Amino acid sequence: MAKPDKHSAASGAAAKELELRKAEDAAEEAAKLLHVYARGAICETETRGFPTPDNRSPTELVVDATEGFIPLWAPGTTLRWRFNALSMTAFVNPEAAKSYVRTLMADAILAWGNAAPVRFKEAHDAWDFEIVVRAQEYCSPNGCVLASAFFPDGGQHELMIYPTMFQQSREEQVETMAHEIGHIFGLRHFFAQVSETAWPAEIFGTHERFSIMNYGEDSRLTDTDREDLIRLYHHVWSGNLTEINGTPIQQVHPYSHTRATPVNPMVAMVQPTVARRA
Repeated sequence: MAKPDKHSAASGAAAKELELRKAEDAAEEAAKLLHVYARGAICETETRGFPTPDNRSPTELVVDATEGFIPLWAPGTTLRWRFNALSMTAFVNPEAAKSYVRTLMADAILAWGNAAPVRFKEAHDAWDFEIVVRAQEYCSPNGCVLASAFFPDGGQHELMIYPTMFQQSREEQVETMAHEIGHIFGLRHFFAQVSETAWPAEIFGTHERFSIMNYGEDSRLTDTDREDLIRLYHHVWSGNLTEINGTPIQQVHPYSHTRATPVNPMVAMVQPTVARRA
């Protein structure tokens, strides 16, 4: 009788632990965690919120607090960005594609108007984020991801755009980009599936049916979105708002700021000399 193969036995044990759900069951579980726009479009920057996580009020959830503090951009912040060159090689005319996306992004930023707390500058050195345009769709039984962004911090990031986004109308494309830029400003998803009566108090912000950070058909940029963002950053920058529900607010600088900050000459003078190899 032949000896059982050790590798086959190990594979069998692993196969049991790594058994996958049926597609429909997996889709049902995933749906609980997804932020779905209208017509099955998905935002991947963050997952769907819950009514009362840890029994906290929604004011802590309007802005990102996943790191134990709420990061918002410091005054005078400029975010430097560039296109990911490799991702643009998928296009027949990369420069035309860049021009289209560049205009789309500009329109989305302009939609926020004077509420935008940061400036954006296309630059190739000391960049804070890259725009990556994927050639393949990113879909599941629940829908397709349109784009994903990031929250304020001092790292280098990606603003990811998937081809499904370009199947939308021009207005919807701008709204999708405005939504992702809202995340870059520090905004999280509002909790439209819960009635306002569930939230007895708020420090700032107005929970209304229509908001660019909302779900489904109600996801649209409004004057209230702009006014709330202006008020939020005004209170933070003036020092009047330093925490929300006990969670401290930290004003952060982008990667490019720390990279571009000149070294004090006196500090440079005391730096140890490092021997160089010939």
